[in-house]
Amino acid sequence: MKLLPAIASVAALFVFCTAGAHAQACKSPVPDSALVKKGTLTMSVNPTLPPMQFVDSTGTLKGMRVELGEMIAKRLCLTPEYVRIEFSAMIPGLQAGRWDVINTGIFYTEERAKLMQMLQYEDQAISISTAKGNPLKIAKPEDLSGKTIGVEIGGFEERKTRELDKQLTDKGMKGMNIRTFENFAMSFQSLRAGQVEVALSIDSTAAEYQKRGDFERVLNGLFPTPVAFAAKNKDLAAAMAKALNDMKADGSFQKLFDQYGVKPIDGAVTVKGPAA
Repeated sequence: MKLLPAIASVAALFVFCTAGAHAQACKSPVPDSALVKKGTLTMSVNPTLPPMQFVDSTGTLKGMRVELGEMIAKRLCLTPEYVRIEFSAMIPGLQAGRWDVINTGIFYTEERAKLMQMLQYEDQAISISTAKGNPLKIAKPEDLSGKTIGVEIGGFEERKTRELDKQLTDKGMKGMNIRTFENFAMSFQSLRAGQVEVALSIDSTAAEYQKRGDFERVLNGLFPTPVAFAAKNKDLAAAMAKALNDMKADGSFQKLFDQYGVKPIDGAVTVKGPAA
């Protein structure tokens, strides 16, 4: 019986050494020079789009894209760290080296790919939501004529809102009264308060709010466009693409997307961005 403490000590030492050896074996393929902070994957996120990225009642950051970022970081042997910030500051912040990656489901455009290394991974589109019961009887884009619409400022969604407005005026119809907000949560709060008549967001978020019984999604599937991660550093972007493709190969990628009812892009994840 006197041997038991010694045996326990040896066992504990074995576990400690094994864990240490495993940590040493996990060497990141990303050079420290490619990161804002050594050993850390720093990602910006705008947590106002449930179920993709949001903060729960306990203040915990959650959502599919949050989980995906954490999975990538683990495969790169890096510690994930999130910076919560409005979308309008994300691209300038990336260029200024405040974070390594924009992880907020940024819509892919050729213009953005000239500024950043972009990795398309998710198919997404735009929805229009209104009050429960659809009192305005909106069934087609033309029914938005003359309506007050809320949208997040400075992104793809605002651009598409203005395209919708132009489509209406080109047909000789009255345009929309466009109100911009710092984030999507504020635009939906404005809809709830009756300050706007409709709100524009991504399909996944509009579907989530309808599922909760908060608002009614009256139009969806507008302007289908892939969303992406965005990185400044080419080495980091290449390592992320490999991690994502490894996840596609082992099924963990599809499993996560199925859990949230989101469609991933077809084919391999590739990097598109400036050569320099």
